[in-house]
Amino acid sequence: MTATPLSDAILRMVWTERRISRAEIAQRAELSRSTVSEIVEDLLATGLVEEAGVGESRGGRRPILLEFQDDAACILGVDMGASHVAVVRTNLRGDVLDSHARPYAVRTDPDGARALVKALCDDAMRGVARDTLMGIGIAVPSPVDPRHPDRLSELALPDWGGRHGFRQLLAKYKVPILVDNDANCGALAEHWWGGARGLDDFTYIKVATGIGAGHFIGGKIRRGASGVAGEIGHVTIDSRGEPCVCGNRGCLTTVAGGRALERRAMELRTAFPQSVLAHEEPTLARIEQAAMENDPLALQVVHEAAEYLGIAIAGVLNLLNPSAVILGGGLAVLGDKLLVPLRASALRRTFVSAVANTEIRTSELGLNVVAIGAATLVLNAALADPTLFPTVGAA
Repeated sequence: MTATPLSDAILRMVWTERRISRAEIAQRAELSRSTVSEIVEDLLATGLVEEAGVGESRGGRRPILLEFQDDAACILGVDMGASHVAVVRTNLRGDVLDSHARPYAVRTDPDGARALVKALCDDAMRGVARDTLMGIGIAVPSPVDPRHPDRLSELALPDWGGRHGFRQLLAKYKVPILVDNDANCGALAEHWWGGARGLDDFTYIKVATGIGAGHFIGGKIRRGASGVAGEIGHVTIDSRGEPCVCGNRGCLTTVAGGRALERRAMELRTAFPQSVLAHEEPTLARIEQAAMENDPLALQVVHEAAEYLGIAIAGVLNLLNPSAVILGGGLAVLGDKLLVPLRASALRRTFVSAVANTEIRTSELGLNVVAIGAATLVLNAALADPTLFPTVGAA
């Protein structure tokens, strides 16, 4: 198949509608039925579109419906956080078909992290035909300049030498590899599949070891002049606070990031001797679990983090006035235990009009949201350039 602007637009229409007739395509695209039929024949040859039953009659013969084949290819999405790696395999509708995750010291061991990414990709593709893989999307805990997507911030990942270095992954799978910031990927997933569907202006905030934001403004991710828009984790909360890896003091990450919460839990142990965290190492995962069980020490840590997050989110509300703020990452599993004090903190610091219509909520997509967003990078690119679909590019 030779891709043209018309065939690209029709393929996108079929994908969007899932099922649609030739006649309706012709009407919407303002094309002759013969032109549409010719293009559809080419699309049918790719296996991305199939005829699937008949629709309702509008006075004549019942039309044959065209259906996009969501399982015609697959995508790998990689969430490479500062302290974990997760990989999902999705179909062409964002459905997770397989997932694998492991904790790992990504920030300090680049070679090991790259090897783990490759191993988890191999696990996700086990038993799957290699030629059905369309591409690999990788979310990284670093700003990514769209002009230089192979480069990583040496402040965010100082041991990585400023490059992501996925040459072995590319050599093995021989498919496009697309890289973006992890919070941007989370925002993309929310916009396509989650709670931000239909919203043109919203902010996604990932709260984990680090804290980052992805901003949709006017229906598009805003990356800034050099890709560093959304680094909310490095907004100063306390100018005399703890040193941050970025060289500043008192950044949001130093008071509400994962390491800060673990440190604060250690400080509070003597004040809460009955807490389950008083007798074990208070890792972020254990703090989250204890908070779910209403442990007083864990709830104190979460409430303090919510206060700081509310300060930063108030700035986002006053500056950007988004329709929604969606929280992802580990802390998001706490739901109202986090959201109630966070909303109160934000409300105290914003113009009432700025927050009246802004909903602050947690992600619907769970812990796979960033990996799903990474896979969506590839799907988005393929719908804009269908030659990236394996059956189209090979034709």
